[in-house]
Amino acid sequence: MQMFTVGAAIAPEVDRRAPESLHAQISDAMRATIASGEWPHHYRLKAEPELAKELGVSRGTLRRGLATLIEEGLLKQVPGRGTFVTETLIEPAVAQKLSTLSEDFASQGITLDTSVVEVALIDPPSGIARLMRLPKGQKVMRLVRIRSTAAKPIALLHNYVRTDLAPGIEQVDFTQTSLFGVLENEYELKIATARRTFSAQAASQQVASALELAPGSPVQFLEQLTFLSDARAVEYSDVWIDSAALRVVTLLTRR
Repeated sequence: MQMFTVGAAIAPEVDRRAPESLHAQISDAMRATIASGEWPHHYRLKAEPELAKELGVSRGTLRRGLATLIEEGLLKQVPGRGTFVTETLIEPAVAQKLSTLSEDFASQGITLDTSVVEVALIDPPSGIARLMRLPKGQKVMRLVRIRSTAAKPIALLHNYVRTDLAPGIEQVDFTQTSLFGVLENEYELKIATARRTFSAQAASQQVASALELAPGSPVQFLEQLTFLSDARAVEYSDVWIDSAALRVVTLLTRR
């Protein structure tokens, strides 16, 4: 599923060949648009007939997509007025310095070893292409690495990087250099911000094997979407971290 501009906002374009249902594609894309701030609090969506026509779906399909977000509390319908964004996703946002896992450990005097499991040029998964707003046919580099201390593996990283912004990046030896360092120093890209989400998971067989854990062990899972100074997404990552190796601490100041 791709994204295209409608007026001042972003609306989803459904992919009828995708295995995901049309109404789920619509709700997923709208949820991402709300989370990104493109549709702010109190934003009014276009009327259902107009929006359904633009999307090329029936009003019934559109309503099913909207109903999901209404149930989640992200949208509300006001009789006679329309459908409005009620909230962004409820996630406490804490302003922090954007640093990598290796940089965080290095600041504490801990050196991490890196093993590269895979480097490949691929067509991005549809969800990642949607989040990064990639044009159809755009390739990405998938980089799979394991970070380890002297004692054991602590993190499994899957990174997806735009190759149009960093051509030839798949040739880099990432056992010896950091991804952000290459993007900033070799390609002179200005990394500015990122959206990072933490959640708890039970380790899958793949994650457990990589981190030398028993399947089902608790791991921290983080998703990160990284942006350049011109607001283009340059990288998306999934990271699984052994919960015994990392605690997330935030320092907060009231007002």
